[in-house]
Amino acid sequence: MTYAVGIDFGTESARALLVDCADGTEVAVAVHVYESGVIDEQLNGVSLEPEWALQDPADYVSALQHAVPQLLAETGVPPESIAGIGVDFTSCTMLPTLADGTPLCMVDELRSEPHAWVKLWKHHAAQPEADRINAVAEERAEGWLRRYGGRYSSEWFFSKALQILDEAPEIYARSERMLEAADWIVWRLTGVETRNMCTAGYKAMWSKRDGFPSRAFFAALDPRFADIVDEKMSRALAPLGGRAGGVCERAARWTGLPLGTPVAVANVDAHVSVPAVGVTGPGRFVAIMGTSTCDVLLGDELAAVDGMCGVVEDGVLPGLHGYEAGQSAVGDIFAWFVGQVGGTHVELAREAARLRPGESGLLALDWWNGNRSVLVDADLRGLIVGLTLATRPPEIYRALIEATAFGTRVIIEAFEQAGVPVDGIVACGGLPDRNPLLMQIYADVCGREIEVASSAQAPALGAAMFGAVAAGEHATIVDAVHAMAAPPRVTYTPDSGHVATYDALYREYLRLHDLFGRGGDDVMRTLKALQLSNPVAIS
Repeated sequence: MTYAVGIDFGTESARALLVDCADGTEVAVAVHVYESGVIDEQLNGVSLEPEWALQDPADYVSALQHAVPQLLAETGVPPESIAGIGVDFTSCTMLPTLADGTPLCMVDELRSEPHAWVKLWKHHAAQPEADRINAVAEERAEGWLRRYGGRYSSEWFFSKALQILDEAPEIYARSERMLEAADWIVWRLTGVETRNMCTAGYKAMWSKRDGFPSRAFFAALDPRFADIVDEKMSRALAPLGGRAGGVCERAARWTGLPLGTPVAVANVDAHVSVPAVGVTGPGRFVAIMGTSTCDVLLGDELAAVDGMCGVVEDGVLPGLHGYEAGQSAVGDIFAWFVGQVGGTHVELAREAARLRPGESGLLALDWWNGNRSVLVDADLRGLIVGLTLATRPPEIYRALIEATAFGTRVIIEAFEQAGVPVDGIVACGGLPDRNPLLMQIYADVCGREIEVASSAQAPALGAAMFGAVAAGEHATIVDAVHAMAAPPRVTYTPDSGHVATYDALYREYLRLHDLFGRGGDDVMRTLKALQLSNPVAIS
């Protein structure tokens, strides 16, 4: 019997999953919570401005040192029975390093320099750089821009890299490599730098047919930025399912795995979830729902979709175009609200479930962390309309859930309007298992059945599948899906009595969405500008 290990590096923790290569049976899971978590207020005594979100790469190594040995110890599975290992990561999460992969934040004199640290996916402080990238791309009629729905995000790779150059040119100069954390952890595992085509395509403007944009484009952003690809990145990209290398001596000591254990090319948490939920062809919209939501849809043809995060040929599964969209905050919004009012998700959901659609008189915009799709604007803010002195916390909780569901419907309709069919919805991630009310509201708002994946650890399962392929246990990822993926656990069906009311609420949501998001009213951007001009000291 052989096994694969999949490690899902998330926002707050890493989850390692031990899986039977033959049939996908999940044997054990180990969760390692990051000691530093998300660094968004202070870094070694330095106050961070709003929209910053950093991490400590030492937490990623610590996950290898603790979670994998825990799997082996708890199960008694012999290390030599581990055929391969795969990893996935939140993205774009990027960091600058020295030539040997040492993160700049681990250089003693740079420990208090924020730009030397990992910039997490939810770092949105590079919005001015994203605006500049979009303006220059439009002026130059750059063809790659349509693959990002017409707007490149502040969350993506070159926005963050350009921010380092703008605000800390000395850090940019010290950086000999800039790379995704997904590729960095594979480098730590194998001792060999390997770049994956998935993050390059979705976050760094690369395409299979055209490569990266021209040197002239990067020079137009800043002459010092002209050679970033050749000086600090790589044009050699490995395909998904490939073998990045074998576990090196140092990583063998960390993990307890045998020297040379095959390591798969890195992947993105959302994209690797698609095979884990059994999707191998076009039409099924996969929503990976957690702190944020990332939506992935496969298509036969290349289409321009308004506000999509990206489309990459072979970026999810070979032979297909993988489309990505999403919402910058979903679970984070609910967690914020519960933290403000007290109580628990269970208590609030129980009370909110007693309400009829529209009963609260509330309507919200789900932009607590900006908008990822379809507006692609991190300057946008959340909004709740209809509050009164009689409004209760469960009513607000339900309105926030409804807002995120409306945001998902906007994304689905954008795909359909662009000619990319959506024939079904599959949900996975941390939220679908924990909040049945959430899933029922999504089904009612979207007017569609929603299947919930059987695995509670879909990203880690998908990573393990790719680990099995890299080890030769399955010839292709599609073969791995047929052997290792399980059917959906439950299906939510729209309540016919709710659909009409939600259609009416959705029309009002769209009015607010376009008013504040498409230039009708700039109050949200004005408020952000005032906030940045009057920073609050953090003691």
